[in-house]
Amino acid sequence: MDFNKCINIRIRYQSITPLPPSRFISIWCWNLINKEAAMTTAISSISPSPTRLEGKFMGMLVCWILGLGSLVSWNSLLSIGDYYYALYPNYHPSRVLTLVYQPFALGTMALLAYNEAKVDTRMRNLAGYTVFTLSTFSLIVLDLATSGKGGLGNYIGVCAIVGTFGVADAHVQGGMVGDLSFMCPEFIQSFLAGLAASGALTSGLRLMTKAAFENSSNGLRKGVMLFLAISTFFEFLCILLYAFIFPKLPIVKHYRTKAAGEGSTTVAADLAAAGIQTQQIEKAGDDAKQLQRLSTKQLFFQNIDYALDLYLIYVLTLSIFPGFLYENTGTHKLGSWYALVLIAMYNVWDLIARYIPLIEKIKLKSRKGLMIATLSRFLLIPCFYFTAKYGDQGWMIFLVSFLGLTNGYLTVCVMTVAPQGYKGPEQNALGNILVLFLLGGIFSGVALDWLWIIGNGKF
Repeated sequence: MDFNKCINIRIRYQSITPLPPSRFISIWCWNLINKEAAMTTAISSISPSPTRLEGKFMGMLVCWILGLGSLVSWNSLLSIGDYYYALYPNYHPSRVLTLVYQPFALGTMALLAYNEAKVDTRMRNLAGYTVFTLSTFSLIVLDLATSGKGGLGNYIGVCAIVGTFGVADAHVQGGMVGDLSFMCPEFIQSFLAGLAASGALTSGLRLMTKAAFENSSNGLRKGVMLFLAISTFFEFLCILLYAFIFPKLPIVKHYRTKAAGEGSTTVAADLAAAGIQTQQIEKAGDDAKQLQRLSTKQLFFQNIDYALDLYLIYVLTLSIFPGFLYENTGTHKLGSWYALVLIAMYNVWDLIARYIPLIEKIKLKSRKGLMIATLSRFLLIPCFYFTAKYGDQGWMIFLVSFLGLTNGYLTVCVMTVAPQGYKGPEQNALGNILVLFLLGGIFSGVALDWLWIIGNGKF
C-alpha cells in the first residue's frame, strides 16, 4: 500500500475511528510486507528455488565455449597473419585488418549500448553468432573463388568480411556480458576465459597446421583452409548451445526470472525458449515498483573508473598486439615462426591469467588498486621499444607473456567486481557500457599502433 494513500485514508476516517500513530505505522508496514511477499511468491512459483538450482558446472562450460566462439573468428584472422602477409605484403594486413574491424565493432556497440533495454538479448546473441559463422565461412569461399591469389580487389574483399566480424562482435560481446552480469560471477569469468581461450586455441591450431603442411606443396594455404574450417565449426556450435542448451539450465532460468522480476525486458525471449511466461513476473514487479532503475548515464558516472580501466587496459594491449609483434620485432633464430610464437605466448598467458581471480585472496577488488595497476602497465611501452631494438628473442617472449598476463587478470577483476550491488536491468546496462569502453580502447590502441612504424620506411 502506498504511504500517501495510507495518510489520506487515515485523515478521511480520523473523525470516525481514530488510529494511534503506532497502530497506523504497523498497518502500513504489514501491507508493505504482504506486497513484497506476494511478489516473491509469484516469482518463486515460476523460478526454481535457489536451494534446488542445478546446472552451474554445465553453465560454466557453455559460457566458456560461447566466449571462445565470440572471438575465435577474429583470433583466427590474427593467427593466419603470416598467410595474408604472403598474399598482401605491401598492405600491412595485421594493422589494416584490425583497423577495419574496430570502427564497425565500436559503432555497432555504441548503438546497442544506447538501446540495450529495448534489444532482445536472445535475438541479439543468435544474430551475432550466425554472422560470425557465415563470415568465417566466407573467408574460405573467397579464397577458393580467387584460387588463393593476392591483389587489391581480393584484399578489399577480405576487409569487407572483417567489417562483418566487427558487427558480430558488438552483438555478441555486449549481449553476453550484459546477460551474464546479473548471473553468478563464475559465468562471466568463464565467458571471459573463453575469450582468451579462443586466442590460445587458434594459436595452437595454427602452429600445428603450419608444422603439418610446411613441407607440402602450397602447404601454407592448405593449413589456413583447414584452420578456418575448424573455426567455422566452433561458431556453428555456439549457435546450437545458446539456442537450445543454455536457456534451459535451471540456474540460468532462475537468474533470468529474477531479472525479469526486477524489470528486465531483455530476457523475455530466452525465458519463453525455456518454457517460462513472464506476464506474471512483470505484474509482480509492477506492483512492487521494481521497474525503477538507474539510467545509463547514472550508471556510467557511478562506474566511470571501471570504464576507464578497461579502456586503458586495451589501449596499451592493442598498441602492441598484434601489429608491433608482426612488423617491429626484427628477425631472430625462430625465423617465420617468431611472430606466431609471440602471438601464442600472449594468448596462453592471457588465458591463464583469467583464472587467477578465482582465488579470492589474490583477486584485486580495490577501485584505486585497479586504476594504479592499469596505469602502471604503460611502463611496458619503453620496455618493448628497447627490447625490440637491443634485446634478444627470449626477452621479447617474456614481455609478451607479461602483457597477456596483466591483460587477462585485470579484465576479469574489473568485469566481475563492477556489476555487484545492482539490479538485473542495471547490471545488463552496465555490462554494455563496459564492453563499449573496452572496444573503444581496442580501437584507440589499433590507431596508436601505427606510431611504431613512423620513420622506419615501411609506409
